[in-house]
Amino acid sequence: MKKLLLIVAMLVVGFTQAQSRYEGAMQKGLAQLSEAKTPADMLAVSAFFERVADAEKDKWLPYYYAARTNILAGWMDPKADKDKSAEKSKQLIAKAVALEPNQSDIFCLEQQVAVQQLTVDAMNRWQTYGAVAAEAIAKAKTADPANPRPYLLEGQYQLNVPEAFGGGKAVAKKLLEKSLTLFSSYKPASPFHPDWGKELAEKTLAACQ
Repeated sequence: MKKLLLIVAMLVVGFTQAQSRYEGAMQKGLAQLSEAKTPADMLAVSAFFERVADAEKDKWLPYYYAARTNILAGWMDPKADKDKSAEKSKQLIAKAVALEPNQSDIFCLEQQVAVQQLTVDAMNRWQTYGAVAAEAIAKAKTADPANPRPYLLEGQYQLNVPEAFGGGKAVAKKLLEKSLTLFSSYKPASPFHPDWGKELAEKTLAACQ
């Protein structure tokens, strides 16, 4: 019995130490993200989260942040090869999906990557990548109807779609107002879960006035 209790105690200590390392790494990565100012900074944060994810192997959040920061780096650098950046993001997203197949915020990343690739050649790509973006947003809403970010991203997208094609300020405004309504009661599942977007929704809504 004493041997069994000792084994259990060792397992508990080992799990606690591993969890502590993971939480410490996530805190460090999120702190770096909050301080990132340049595309190079964002890519460094992405690489850090990818290392955390590869070390943990069973956590989807590090892959999520690795993909998100890679996407942000692509937007921040006007000279970036957005197709190449998108392919890297897709690889990271695929690893996150393998661990968490029905996660609303991962579907949001899929929409962002599709929009990023659409902008490379909007005239010729809008049908293909627009459909991918719309499907990703639909999945994000279904996976978590209380998540405000799908409505934010859809509002951003529709703001840049001409009224003749079903977009424009009026359409975007309704989506952004819905996003802000959801943000008013939204609470992330943990300190490490996605919690971004409210200020961006407010700023984008102001552009619809």
